[in-house]
Amino acid sequence: MLATCKDNPTNPSTTNPQSVSVLTQHNDNTRSGWNDNETALTTSNVNVQQFGAVFTLTVDGEVYAQPLVVAHLYIGGGDHNVVYIATVNNTLYAYDGDNGTLYWRKSFTAPGMRPPRNTDMTGACGGTYTNFSGNIGIVGTPVIDSARGTMYFVARSTTGSTFVQYLHAVNIVDGSEMAGSPTAITAFYSGTGDGSANGVIAFDAQRQNQRQGLTLINGVVYVTFSSHCDWGPYHGWILGYDAATLQRLIVYNDTPNGYAGGIWESGMGMAADAQGLYVVTGNGTVGDSSDPTRLTNRGNSALKLTPSGATLQVSSYFTPFDYQAQNDADLDYGTMGSLLIPNSTYFLTGGKDGSLYLLNKDNMGGWVSSSNQVQQVVPLGSSSNMHCHAAYYKGSSKEFIYVWSENDVLRAIPFDRGSNQLDRTGEIDFLGTGGPTGQSGAVLSVSSNGSTDGTGILWASYASTGDAESFVSPGILRAFDANDVTRELWNNHQNVARDGAGNYAKFSSPTIADGHVYLPTFSNRVVVYGLR
Repeated sequence: MLATCKDNPTNPSTTNPQSVSVLTQHNDNTRSGWNDNETALTTSNVNVQQFGAVFTLTVDGEVYAQPLVVAHLYIGGGDHNVVYIATVNNTLYAYDGDNGTLYWRKSFTAPGMRPPRNTDMTGACGGTYTNFSGNIGIVGTPVIDSARGTMYFVARSTTGSTFVQYLHAVNIVDGSEMAGSPTAITAFYSGTGDGSANGVIAFDAQRQNQRQGLTLINGVVYVTFSSHCDWGPYHGWILGYDAATLQRLIVYNDTPNGYAGGIWESGMGMAADAQGLYVVTGNGTVGDSSDPTRLTNRGNSALKLTPSGATLQVSSYFTPFDYQAQNDADLDYGTMGSLLIPNSTYFLTGGKDGSLYLLNKDNMGGWVSSSNQVQQVVPLGSSSNMHCHAAYYKGSSKEFIYVWSENDVLRAIPFDRGSNQLDRTGEIDFLGTGGPTGQSGAVLSVSSNGSTDGTGILWASYASTGDAESFVSPGILRAFDANDVTRELWNNHQNVARDGAGNYAKFSSPTIADGHVYLPTFSNRVVVYGLR
């Protein structure tokens, strides 16, 4: 038991037998959200008697980015597990993950500027933009290259009239800028689409919203962009930068001859493997020159992308057969945080139509006018608008996909390796009260000690009341047996005076590492839970 976290939370000599890192959004580039090396927390000891809040990490603003952890880092005169927290004020913190010691704190607002605010987005939501409640500095989850000792993130700044976004690469030991950092995010792309001038589309640092977590693969840092409440003109952009120099290598625009196509997936990072990048675009133009199958514009689509010179090539895609009806009704595909099912060829996606789409990542299905030619479509219900993060876990006998959309039940759906489909007949649902409502579902993470029975835990964070889409709302963190989600183990409202965290951090998943659960909030803190 890590009693020292409670008994002496400021002791810098506190040691931890675990040293697991979480270097990217949802743990790795599959975006499964599963830490399978958690040896302290089990279904037997995560209960209100033995588990709860052990200390709090204070920050200066709301935390949209998922906290990241670097294990066994030499800092502060010794080896420590360090948790990194970014806020909407462009502030980055490095705290000891086991005892709460602050190692460093730095601001990355551009000189002479301030972080943008929701009120600066004057055309978003007709001028009443409440998807953010205040500042919009660092929002997308950073990514860490542990071999380089470098963290990458995007910070936004403004004078009130001039807007800039910078990609930073900083040393994780002291926060100092690495060579080439920061670099201003600029880009141009050939096209005749929305906002183009003389056949060129320019990146707009005010309107393009950096919402997804960053992706690092093959020495390239990928940054994606969506919009602020569909305030146009905007497009879905993917920019790739050399991790060593921050030289821009890749520019891709998913609707160059059209409009929209924002890339955000409720803040989940873009999935990736050795074969490519996997992402789902929001509503927007499909096809070109009246041909929906042309690759030029791929709004409302799942994409497999591979580097091709200075851009990305669509090597496979899927677009729902009724994409136009989805666009017309604002039921865009790609709201759910999507993931690659580990050790398979399948990519799980979801959209506002309330359906899960299981795709073969190498042959996604294209577009066919009469039906969806995909591995499987799983309808969950029209009220499930899928503003949520799915997660994955493999136990000793079954493996599960978990999803808890707004206005729906928590679902644990087995993935059957025989049929390579989701098994609805074996689905386990939590039918208890108090699930997410409005237009913001739950963000999920999983911890276990491999596939050992009695160690798998599903963690769910969401707004306990209200609609977190447009209102800051109180939050709840719940823990369930990953093999039987009808069994709730603990939640932070059972002893709210001790364990309550405050306001829900929209689309920011809890991070589980080294016997602790790091819960971001919109209450200017990250609450750390562990064994007491």
